[in-house]
Amino acid sequence: MIHPTAIIHESAEIDSSVAIGPYTVIGPKVKIGANTKIASHVVINGPTTIGENNSIYQFASVGEVPQDKKYDGEETELIIGNNNELREYCTINLGTKQGGGKTVIGNYNLLMAGIHVAHDCILGDNIVMVNNATIAGHVIIDNHAHIGAFIGIHQFCHVGSHSFITQGAMVTKDVPPFVTVAGTKAKTFGINSEGLKRKGYDEQTINNVKQAYRLIYRTKLSQQEALEEISQLPDEHGLLSYFVEFIEKSERGICR
Repeated sequence: MIHPTAIIHESAEIDSSVAIGPYTVIGPKVKIGANTKIASHVVINGPTTIGENNSIYQFASVGEVPQDKKYDGEETELIIGNNNELREYCTINLGTKQGGGKTVIGNYNLLMAGIHVAHDCILGDNIVMVNNATIAGHVIIDNHAHIGAFIGIHQFCHVGSHSFITQGAMVTKDVPPFVTVAGTKAKTFGINSEGLKRKGYDEQTINNVKQAYRLIYRTKLSQQEALEEISQLPDEHGLLSYFVEFIEKSERGICR
């Protein structure tokens, strides 16, 4: 299961079911869970913990030190969950002391070729990041977000669940849940109704989300007045309370 040309540090903890391809290098303080497959020419440094059933393709760089001038060699970590697919040339960095000490990738995520996940980013579950998307440090991406090709997300931004960022967008503010944004200076263009349909939400729930969007973006109400109106709408699945909470807690302000 481990190619003879692979270089594995003696302190690495690797499950016996893990497959490792030619010329891959596994450094110290790396833990890899069951049934994970690592292709050729991958470099994994630690401290990095990788869960079960992940696929890491050739030429990926996982757990390298942050591209941050404040980083001074302190021990931080990268945590990757289960059932993720990291395609060719993905780069994922360790955390920094200033950013909480860890970078986290959840479960069932697809990170396509050329993705960069910087230090201290926190990614949830079932996220798709399309080729050459780049996210700066301290970015949070919630579950089921779709991140298009060749996009950039500014440091400290928060991207909400079920949001859709179209290809080439430059995101400098928070992207609320369920919202679609596009453009070199990312602006909102309605909600990701197709994404909500695919997740099984009924028409009435989606219409309520659309109404919440209209109250924030299409009326002359202040943001607080709009949020108060949204709080009165039916919310069987808790989507609107999450939408309201996200906007209330936004520190960078939301895309408009």
